[in-house]
This record gives sequence, structure tokens and C-alpha cells, in this order.
Amino acid sequence: MELTPEQQAEINSARDAQHDTRRPTVSELEDVLFQPIPVLDHGFVRVIDYMGDDAAVVQAARVSYGKGTKKVSDDAGLINYLLRHRHTTPFEMCEIKYHIKLPIFIARQWIRHRTASVNEYSARYSVLDREFYIPAEDQLAAQSNSNRQGRGDLLRGAEAQNVMQLLREDAQTTYDHYVEMLNEDENGNVIDESREGLARELARMNLTLNTYTQWYWKVDLHNLLHFLSLRADTHAQYEIRVYADAMLETVKRWCPVTFQAFMDYRVGCLTLSGKALEVVKQLLAGGNTTQEESGMSKREWRELMVSLGRPAD
Repeated sequence: MELTPEQQAEINSARDAQHDTRRPTVSELEDVLFQPIPVLDHGFVRVIDYMGDDAAVVQAARVSYGKGTKKVSDDAGLINYLLRHRHTTPFEMCEIKYHIKLPIFIARQWIRHRTASVNEYSARYSVLDREFYIPAEDQLAAQSNSNRQGRGDLLRGAEAQNVMQLLREDAQTTYDHYVEMLNEDENGNVIDESREGLARELARMNLTLNTYTQWYWKVDLHNLLHFLSLRADTHAQYEIRVYADAMLETVKRWCPVTFQAFMDYRVGCLTLSGKALEVVKQLLAGGNTTQEESGMSKREWRELMVSLGRPAD
């Protein structure tokens, strides 16, 4: 990801500005404020603004005047309890705003999370950049035979090269046609004074879904953690997962105690159904059971056995 001199100057100006405030700030997050974290080939995530911190979660839970207790361990214990027992409103007291640049097809998947405020770059008013997401070869995989929305074995050799060529050619060709229909270049300058261009809101429909868009995305901490629990998961699509991973690092800087609780009680945990819990109890008591006896589906049984490090058969 390369920034233009104008973009870098804008970032430098924002980072050089100082503001007196009485509200809590987090030095670790301030260190990366406004700076883009590169994602994919042309994308990025950057924190624009935030409100609250770990102490704000504790304060909201206790509805107190203070920032928390004198012992960090006490605050950590409360945050752990809140996450473990799925309390939500204390985490909604913290908010963060991101500027994100991402391929359109990932934006359309992302927008299904309806718990954030979003303002997207408008191709009705502005000309989109000539930038497209082209996957690395180690991400070119065939359709999975066992998962309808997943990837299977990697494409190799001539097959992979052909796909890469098609992706590049299609993106470039449709963008060339986009510019031709607009009668404008990437800077908004008229190309041919003798003819009218097609309206921007119509010309954009010809672009490929790997074209990059941008948006501001503001969300509270509770809903951000829910987003990350789904999109930073190993089963999530790679292209959205790398964005979630970058955002997870910003949460670690912003609310480290909440981050660790999230890793312990969401990412690194296993939720058991009533039937699965009964199976675990039988195993701990030295007994044994089968999938048929448990009343669990084959898929749930297999997932449980894999999680417990036991053979699924």
C-alpha cells in the first residue's frame, strides 16, 4: 500500500495536532492514531477517533464517579466476569471510529454487520481510484467439496496464472470503460470536450467487485468484539479476516484488559450445548458414550471430539 504525498501530509498534519482534554486517553492507541495499517495489496485500517477505555467499562458497570478501583486486578476481574456472563451494555460505553479501505466484495460482506454507523466513499460524486485487489497466488484456491462457502486445494501452475491474468485484465478493462463512459480521468478532468460523459452514478455499475472503496466505520466496543469473534475466526474468509486481525491489534492497544478477556472467553473458549456437557461429564467420570447415544448430530459430535483431542469415530 502506497500513500500519495498529499495523503501522507494529511496524516502528518493530523498527528502533529495537539488538543487539551480532560477525558481519558490511551497512550498506546494514541501512538498509532491516524496511521494506516496496511491490509491486502492496497487496503488499510486506521483509527480516526475513540471514546473510553477499560476504566470506562468498569465505571459503567459500577455506575460510579471514579475510574475504577485502586487495584488493576479488581477491574480485570470485573471485566472478565462481564464478558464471561455476556453482559453487554458496559462495553457499549466505549466507541471507536475507523477509516477503512477495502475491496467492494468484502465491503458487501462486511455491511451485513448492522450495528455500526457507516459512511462510504460515494462513486455518485467522485471517481473511484484505479486500484483493484489481486489475490496472492497462495490464496487462489478451488471451491471446497465439503464447504459450500469455503476454499479447497490451491490452484497451481498454468491454472493459477490464467486466473491471475483474467483478474487483472478484467479489472483494467472495465476501469478503462468506466473512464471512457465518464469522459473523466482519475482526477476528475474532462477527457474530450466535444462529448458528454455518462453520469457517475451509472458508469460505476460496470466496475468489478475487486475495485477498492473506502468508508468510515464507527462502532461500540461490544459490537466490535462481536464482529471480531466472527471475522477474526479461522473459518472466516481470508480477505475479511486480515482486516479483523488488524483491528484486533488496535483493540489490544485501546483496551488491553478487555482484549485479554475477549481472547480468553470468546476466542480461546468452547461453548457447549446441554448434550455436549453431559458427554463431557460422562467422560470425566470415566465412562464412555457414542454419537448415537449422545443425541448430538454427527457434525456437533465431530467438533466436540476434535476440541477435546479425541478421535471422532
